[in-house]
Amino acid sequence: MSNLQQYIIGLVIYPGMTTLDIVGPQTVFNALPGIKLHRIWKALEPIEADDGMVVVPDTTFADCPLLDVLCIGGGLKQMAVVDDPEVLEFLRKQGSTAKFITSVCGGSVFLAKAGLLQGYRAATHWAMRDELAKLGVEVGTERVVIDGNRISGGGVTAGIDFGLKIAEMLRGEEAAKIVQLSIEYNPAPPFDTGSPEKAGPELVQKALSFVTGQLRLVV
Repeated sequence: MSNLQQYIIGLVIYPGMTTLDIVGPQTVFNALPGIKLHRIWKALEPIEADDGMVVVPDTTFADCPLLDVLCIGGGLKQMAVVDDPEVLEFLRKQGSTAKFITSVCGGSVFLAKAGLLQGYRAATHWAMRDELAKLGVEVGTERVVIDGNRISGGGVTAGIDFGLKIAEMLRGEEAAKIVQLSIEYNPAPPFDTGSPEKAGPELVQKALSFVTGQLRLVV
């Protein structure tokens, strides 16, 4: 174990984020050996997520070391932050050296706005696909899209699938399988409506009205 390569993973958090976008991957990463996690924001004061949960950063933009894995998630209130110049500059700086540039859900829009997805294919939440496409990104509909060193997860719960793919890349398939078993990730949803392709147009429209309205909220 002493010769195990160490990896530094940075999870960018911000006011109005969706906690599961980050908590899902973090749960996977935290179960891997030789991983140092940083939860990063401009300052160390607690921030409020879009569900009211309060999250405390442990690393600032200024103090963050060079990351092996850069990751940012989405959020119902991400539009209040997505054009923030400090956030985009941090992503550009870390993205210039990170081994893996990654996102979950609407986090791919941040990466695109930071200029980190030009020429790449990426996933996002289904309600953000048009927005991501407008930024010149080829949008994939898979749960996890891998294009070179750009790895992106679809909406919210896809962050766990995403985390397991990163785990496989960093520590191998067996380690990823052990983590999956240890967290008992064995999804069996009561309804088969987890994607717009499955849900049908009527339900999609109702969900879209809610989601897009929340995304446009500016705090």
